[in-house]
Amino acid sequence: MTARQPPNPVEQYPRPEFPQQDQPHPGDTERMEPRPDHGESSYRGSGRMEGRHTLITGGDSGIGRAVALAFAREGADVVFTHLPEEEREAAETARLVTDAGRRAVAVACDIRDEDACRSLVERAVSEFGRIDVLVNNAAYQMSQPEGIEEISTEQFDRVLRTNLYGMFWLSKMALPHIPEGGSIINTTSVQAYQPSPHLLDYATTKGGIVTFTQGLALMLVDRGIRVNAVAPGPVWTPLIPATLPDTESFGKQAPLGRAAQPVEIAPAYVFLASQESSYITGEIMNVTGGTPLP
Repeated sequence: MTARQPPNPVEQYPRPEFPQQDQPHPGDTERMEPRPDHGESSYRGSGRMEGRHTLITGGDSGIGRAVALAFAREGADVVFTHLPEEEREAAETARLVTDAGRRAVAVACDIRDEDACRSLVERAVSEFGRIDVLVNNAAYQMSQPEGIEEISTEQFDRVLRTNLYGMFWLSKMALPHIPEGGSIINTTSVQAYQPSPHLLDYATTKGGIVTFTQGLALMLVDRGIRVNAVAPGPVWTPLIPATLPDTESFGKQAPLGRAAQPVEIAPAYVFLASQESSYITGEIMNVTGGTPLP
């Protein structure tokens, strides 16, 4: 039998001029052109997370949906969060997880609220008894190309509370329920190292996530819990048409010449959650399409 040749990564996905498209936040997958690929027809699991119980924030669409799907096809059950207005998106993620033969629990939760984070952890523990893998993925951004003067205190507060406070609260609250061998995986960004001026507040939080990840990893070594992060480059998710003014050129700055599809980011989370990465903690895994980062 002749081995199937892997595709050229530059040409694996079409590199269209994304048509200009604007959506209200938080965005809608079904309205995106082209539709993102979460691995629906391509991701194949191999039992690397069999019997694991996982909690993913922002699992209704984009990277979060792709991670939930990959975890399920690797054998894990999934609790995931979505905003109240994302019920339809959440239902699709839940369908993908259950079609993979695993349990899916969708929880409407705004992680800017400390009590909501506490209730989320309690719900996950009541469903599964423990949390083997916590993925802090939910995030908020809003482009302000006119400069720092246009970043309101309200926006700055929303970005920090979503991207940093939620991660802090959930890590702290989930920790008593994460057993030895468990892990926390945070989503940072290429923006942590190469900030775009129009995303100043968002980039600031992503830099904070790098520091938090590395510090918490050292803190938890003696407890047998690993902490790592994934730093994606440009990824085609609903957040893009909902928060950026120019979708036509999105992703062209990457050396591969295109934005990633969510399915291309998910394997990094699977690797960091699986025993294959047992000697890795405090690491930032760059998935940037060739953009070199520290």
